[in-house]
Amino acid sequence: MTVYLVGAGPGDPGLITVRGAQVLALADVVVHDRLAEASLLDLAPVTAERIDVGKSPGGPVRQDEINALLVERGRAGQAVVRLKGGDPFVFGRGGEEAAALLAAGVPFEVVPGVSAAVGVPAYAGIPVTHRGLSTSFTVVTGHSRHQVDDDIDWDALARVGDTIVVLMGVAHRAEIADRLMAGGAPADTPVAAIRWGTRPDQHTTRTTLAELHACPLEPPVTIVIGKVAALDLPWFESRPLFGRRVVVTRARHQASGLVERLRAVGADPVEVATIEIADPDDGGAALRTAAAHVRDYDWVCFTSPNAVERFVGCFLDARAFGDVRVAAVGPGTAAALAGAGIVADLVPERSLAEGLVATFPHGPGRVLLPQAAGARPVLADGLAAKGWTVTVAPAYRTVPATPSADLLASAAKADAIAFTSASTVTSYLASAGPAAVPPVVACIGPVTAAAAEAEGLTVTVTATDHTLDGLVAALVASLAVPPPV
Repeated sequence: MTVYLVGAGPGDPGLITVRGAQVLALADVVVHDRLAEASLLDLAPVTAERIDVGKSPGGPVRQDEINALLVERGRAGQAVVRLKGGDPFVFGRGGEEAAALLAAGVPFEVVPGVSAAVGVPAYAGIPVTHRGLSTSFTVVTGHSRHQVDDDIDWDALARVGDTIVVLMGVAHRAEIADRLMAGGAPADTPVAAIRWGTRPDQHTTRTTLAELHACPLEPPVTIVIGKVAALDLPWFESRPLFGRRVVVTRARHQASGLVERLRAVGADPVEVATIEIADPDDGGAALRTAAAHVRDYDWVCFTSPNAVERFVGCFLDARAFGDVRVAAVGPGTAAALAGAGIVADLVPERSLAEGLVATFPHGPGRVLLPQAAGARPVLADGLAAKGWTVTVAPAYRTVPATPSADLLASAAKADAIAFTSASTVTSYLASAGPAAVPPVVACIGPVTAAAAEAEGLTVTVTATDHTLDGLVAALVASLAVPPPV
C-alpha cells in the first residue's frame, strides 16, 4: 500500500483538493496534525484509525517519531494518509517524511495542498501579486526555535520591496519589522495580519511595519508585508453570517447539506446530532413487502428523504415503479427521488403534509405511504378522507442520539440553533435542556415551530419556504447584522 502526504489547506475544509478527498476515502489510518480541519477526518471511512500527532513548539511528539510511525504503518500494508495543514512541502516538514519513507523503501505519494501563504491572504481580500504594486512574493518562516531565522537575508528582502508573507512569525514580529526597516523598508509599509485565516473566525488586523510590534496578536497568524497589504477586496469576511455560530441538529449523515449552506453564507456550523435514523421495529419487513407489490398501488407518497432512501433501497432500479405515480411532500424529498432516477409527479407548493393533501387528487384507488414510524397521521387521514385506500409502511424510526457534554457546552454559546424536525427539538432538549438553547431559534416550518413552542421555546423565525435553503434564508434575515464586539 501507499503513504499519502496530503495537504489539508489552511483551514476551510472546502479547500481540500479532489485528490486529497479521494485518498482520504481509501484510508486505513489517518495521521493528522493540529492544523487540519477536524471535519476533514469525516472524509475517511468510519473504520479508519485516526492518530493525532498534533504538536506545538516544545510539544511531546517529535518529528522522528512521526517518521517512524509512517514507515511502520506503510510497511504493514496499510493505506496511510498523513494529513497536514496547508501544503506538506511548505514549512510542513513533508520533505523529511518523504525522505524517511524513501529511505525505508515505502511507496509514497505527495498530494499538494493550498498553502496558507497564498490561501489566507486571498480570503482576506489581499492578492500577493498585483499589477503596479508587486510582481513577486517571498514566503519566509518567522520562527526558528526561539529567535528569528538568521538564515534569512532580511536586508535583501527589504531591498526587493515586493510582497513578503511571513508564516509562524507572531512571536518575533517586532524583530522582523526592525530587521526589514534596518534593511531599508519604509516604516509606513502596509502590513496585514490575518488570524485563523479561511475559517469562520478569521480576523484581519491592518497596520504598518513600524506599528506591527504594538498589535495584540496571537497565533496562528499569516503576516503580509508590502504595498498589496493596503488592498482590501473583501468577500469572505463580508458574507452575511460571517462570524455567526449556528447549531445544526440534524442526524449526522444528513447534516452536510445544511452545514454546506451555512458555510456558504459565512456561518460557523456547530454539528450536534441529536437524532439517529434506525430501522423500524419490524426490521423493515412491512416496507419490503410493500415494495415487492409496489405496482399494486396507484400512488406512492414520500414525506422525507429518509423514506425515499429506505424505500428505493428495496429495488435494483427505478423501473420497479412501472407506471405508478409518485408524490413528494416538498423539493427536498423530490430531490432525493431525482437522485434515485425518479421524477415526482406531484410536489405541492406548501411543503407540508397538509399541502400534499390539499393538492392530491380524489380517489378511489390505492396509496402507499412509506414514512417514519409514529409520524403524524395527517397525510394518511387526509388521503383516506379523499377516497383513497391508504397503506402505511414504517420505513424508519428516529431515535435520540447522545451528544458529548463538551459539544453541548459549545452549542450553548452559539448565536442560533436550527431545528429541521419536531424530533430534533425534543431530542436536543432531552440532551441539553432549555438553558443550552441559543438566543435565536429557527425552525424549518410550522410543524417544527409548534413542537418547539410546545416545549416552552420562543421561536425567533420560521422559514416561509420549508426547505434547507428557506431555513438558511430565514437565519440570514434574522442574524445578518454585525455581532457585538
